[in-house]
Amino acid sequence: MARSTKEEALETRSRILDAAEQVFHERGVSQTSLADVAKAADVTRGAIYWHFKNKSDLFDAMCERVRLPMEAVLEENASPQQEDPLGQFLRSGVYVLTLAATDERCRRVFDIIFNKCEFADHDDPILVRQRECHVDGMLRLEQILGNAIARGQLPASLNIRVACLMAHSTFSGLLTDWFFAPDSFDLVADGERILAASLHALKTAPSLQKDADGKTPSV
Repeated sequence: MARSTKEEALETRSRILDAAEQVFHERGVSQTSLADVAKAADVTRGAIYWHFKNKSDLFDAMCERVRLPMEAVLEENASPQQEDPLGQFLRSGVYVLTLAATDERCRRVFDIIFNKCEFADHDDPILVRQRECHVDGMLRLEQILGNAIARGQLPASLNIRVACLMAHSTFSGLLTDWFFAPDSFDLVADGERILAASLHALKTAPSLQKDADGKTPSV
């Protein structure tokens, strides 16, 4: 009986997450209430509160179903034992772009994050959590580039902070532009070439290198 109850609870939780994904995508996050999610999932609001503290907790759990596999890839890339940090970073980037273009759940959640989150409150818990994920991602990216320098794949003079900003902006810009206009370019094929070009720039662009005083020269 206990096993059956646990399985039923997991099934209900999954159904709530599926419903949240659907309704957030249709209406936008700020325009969706927990009552809307409960109706779509065919459960009571009490059932939602049994599994999630609030809408922010529900939103985060929905994102985690897509985010966790990608975070595992980034953690592996950031390991000092990674022998080909830049090559693996490119392969991982293409992997994420491929998921965004071909996996229905990943595509929907990414579209919610990029286009369906309208926040008027700067301290909205969902927005705060998104910022935290951004900071975590930038820290892992710093580790990856630091490993690439240690492996001799990037020059020791590279300004890692500026390089991280460029690499992250390139990747997030690809996703933002594609979700805004999916038919305007091939996210995977064109995206791979653009990511490769950005990695090449890390090796060669003078504006990304530090001068003798440890400062990045102005353009």
